[in-house]
Formats: sequence, structure tokens, C-alpha cells
Amino acid sequence: MGQRRGQPLFILDEDAERTQGKDAQSSNITAGKAVSESVRTTLGPRGMDKMLVSDSGDVVITNDGATILQEMDIEHPAAQMIVEVAETQEEEVGDGTTTASVLAGRLLAQAEDLLDDDVHPTTIVEGYQQAAEFALEAIEEQALADDVDDEELAAVAESSMTGKGTGDIDAAALAETIVEAIRQVQADAGVDRDAITIRTQTGPGASATELVQGVISEEEPLHEEMPR
Repeated sequence: MGQRRGQPLFILDEDAERTQGKDAQSSNITAGKAVSESVRTTLGPRGMDKMLVSDSGDVVITNDGATILQEMDIEHPAAQMIVEVAETQEEEVGDGTTTASVLAGRLLAQAEDLLDDDVHPTTIVEGYQQAAEFALEAIEEQALADDVDDEELAAVAESSMTGKGTGDIDAAALAETIVEAIRQVQADAGVDRDAITIRTQTGPGASATELVQGVISEEEPLHEEMPR
């Protein structure tokens, strides 16, 4: 965007369309809801898998919301924001991407109804902010104590791996390794995820996964009879 004689000058692609006002609101909400709807059916214990086929013919079958949204070719700016919601959820928590996307879509749908009733957008935003604060307080009050046992932690880890693919290792077995790693770095202040380093290398497969309590030196031994 440039500026000429005090007026803004917009430089757009040849095929670009410009909308404003209620038309822009409607377009943005529709795009956001469409993306949310694309992962809604994967949510929950009876969620369905999605089969994604790329332009090159590669096939991906998953029910992981983050994976589905990453594989989709989404260009609409508002729809891309739903993708960013899922990506942020994945980076910060590692799970719950589908739930976050579906909730965002439902919030957009409710906002659309309020806009149709001539509620000002600023009022809607303020209401959502107040609702978020109330929800956070409720979550804090209902949160479980952190003295859960290993079996419960393993169940959480296994659930988080659903749809992501664990190679030739059973998700339950990998969950046990994850819990063991967490217990090693657990402290009163919580778990420092940076204290756990994940290294991958070419080998027999995911079934060779092991927890190393110490330092890994990725160097070749000086002599073939030296221990690895």
C-alpha cells in the first residue's frame, strides 16, 4: 500500500478482489467457518480420519487437526488465521488443535448471528474477552492437582499421539518412554520441556526408541571395538 496526495494507494494482484464493510465481515466469517468445519468431523473418540491427496499424488491419512490444516492449500487471510490458531496450539501444548479450530469456528458463527442482530463488532470482541477471562478462572478452579500417577500421564500422552502416526512402535509403549522422560526432569516449578532433547537418526525404526539419561555424543568411535 502506498500513499498519494493524502489518499491511500493500494497495489493488488490482478485477480485480487476487494471487499469492505459487512461484505468483508461475511466473507471472513464464511472462510473461517469453512476451515473449522473441515476438521470438525475428526474430533472426539468417534472422529473420522481424513485422506489427503497432494498434487503429486502423495496420500496422507490422519485425524490430526494440525496435520490436516498444514496440508490444505489455504490462501484466504481470515481462513489462514484459523490455521495459525491450530499451529499456536500445537507449538504451545502439542495437542488440542482440532478443538481449538472448532471452537474458533463456533465463535465466528455466534459472532455472525450477533452481527445480524446489529450488535457492534467492538461489543462482540469485548464480550468474548470477558468470556475468555471467566473461562480461565473456571479452568483454574477445576484443574486437577499435579499428583497424577504414571498411568494417567501415559493415557494423556497416548491420546495426544492419536492420528499422528508412531511408525512401527505401539503408541502405548512410546507413551511409557515419554512419561519416564518427563519424570526425569520434573521439578517443583513444573516440567522444563527444553531439558528434554529429541534426536532422530536412520535406524531400524521407531521401535528402537530409547531414553538416554545423560549426554549423547554423535561421533564415530576412534576404534571399532570401542563401546558405543
